[in-house]
Amino acid sequence: MLTLYESTTTKKEYHTFPIRFVELIQSYLPILVLPMAASYDRASEIKAFDETKLGVKGLVDAGITKIPQFFIQPPEQSSLKSLPVEIPVIDLTGVDSDVALRSEVVKQVKNASETFGFFQVVNHGIPLEVLDEMLAGVRRFHEAEIEIKKKYYTRDVSKKVVYNSNFDLYEGPAANWRDTMSVNMAPEPPKLDELPVASRDITLKYATYIKELGITLFELLSEGLGLKSDHLTEIECNKGFYFLSHYYPPCPEPHLTVGTTKHSDPDFLTVLLQDDIGGLQVFYENYWVEMPPLPGALVVNIGDLLQIISNDKLKSVEHRVLANSSRPRVSVACFFSTFRNPVYNRLYGPIKELRTDENPPLYKETTVRDFLDYYDSKGLAGASVLDHFRL
Repeated sequence: MLTLYESTTTKKEYHTFPIRFVELIQSYLPILVLPMAASYDRASEIKAFDETKLGVKGLVDAGITKIPQFFIQPPEQSSLKSLPVEIPVIDLTGVDSDVALRSEVVKQVKNASETFGFFQVVNHGIPLEVLDEMLAGVRRFHEAEIEIKKKYYTRDVSKKVVYNSNFDLYEGPAANWRDTMSVNMAPEPPKLDELPVASRDITLKYATYIKELGITLFELLSEGLGLKSDHLTEIECNKGFYFLSHYYPPCPEPHLTVGTTKHSDPDFLTVLLQDDIGGLQVFYENYWVEMPPLPGALVVNIGDLLQIISNDKLKSVEHRVLANSSRPRVSVACFFSTFRNPVYNRLYGPIKELRTDENPPLYKETTVRDFLDYYDSKGLAGASVLDHFRL
C-alpha cells in the first residue's frame, strides 16, 4: 500500500490507495503532462485521461505538480478584472403568510433577475443541518474508494446517475478542474439502489426540500413577470430537476485553469448550494463579481430557457468558478428542467402574455431536449447558446 496526502475542509487526512491505482495513474503521467510540442496529440491525451475513470481527483492523488496540457485555459478566461458590487441577498421569511412582505420580495426577485440574473436567498425553509449533510454526502462520494466511484463512471447521459469529469471533455477547448456526479431526480426519480450509498439518504431528503423551494421561487418569478403565480408551474418549468454535485480538487497550478469555464445554465432556474471556500464569480457589465459564500444561503440564478420564455425580460448571466490550490471545493447545483426525457415534448418560446406589437417574440420555439442537445454539442466555452435560438 502507498500513502498519499489529501487535503480536506476540516483537517489533514491520509488516504491509502492500492499500488495498482498509483501505477495506473502514473502510467499515464508521461502522456498527461507532455510539454508544448509539435508532436502533442491532444485527442490521445484526453482519451488516456478519460479511460482511467479516476477523474481530476485521481491526478491529484497521484501527486502531479504540473497540470495536463488540455486543462490549460485560454488567456481570456482570467484576463478580466473583478468589480466590487454586491449581488442581492433576499430574505424569504414570511413570504407565504404576509401579503405586503411577499409583494416586496417579488420586487426584489424581479429586480435581481432583470439586472444580475443572480441572487442569494436566506430563510428559505431548508434546515442548515440538511445543507451541511448534503455537502458532506457529496464529499463522501467523491472521496470514496476508487472502485466504488468507477461503477458510476459513464458518458451515457440516459442513465439516472452519471459520474465523470467534464461532460464536454471531448468538445470543449480546455477541460475544467473538477469531477461531477449528476442525478436526475424528477419527474422520474432513480431507484433507491441506483443512488450511491455515500449520499443516498441525504440526496432524497434534500430533494424533497428543494422541490418545495422551487415552487416558491417560480411563483415569485411568475408574479414578477406580471403573470398568475402558478403560470411557470403550469407550463412545467419545475416539472423536473436534477442535481450536479461538483468536486473541485486542489490544483497545483490554479492560475492556468479554472474550476468551471465561463458559461450560462441550460435550464429554467438553478439553485446552488456551495461550501465555504468560494470561487464563484458572476459576469456583470464586463467585469467579474464575486459571489461570496454566505452560511445557510442558497444561490439562485436564471437559466437560458427562462430568458427565452420571458422574452429577454429575465437574464441568464454567464458565470464561472475559479480553481484553488488550498483544499477541495464542493457544491450542489439543482437544475430545474425536464432534461432529455423523451416523454416531454412541450415547445418553449416567449410567453404570449408577455408579447406585444412593441415587444415581439425574440426567440424561436424549442423543446428542452433539443436545446440541451445543442448546448452539450458545443461545450461550455464560446458564444452564447441563446444566439442559436434567437430570431
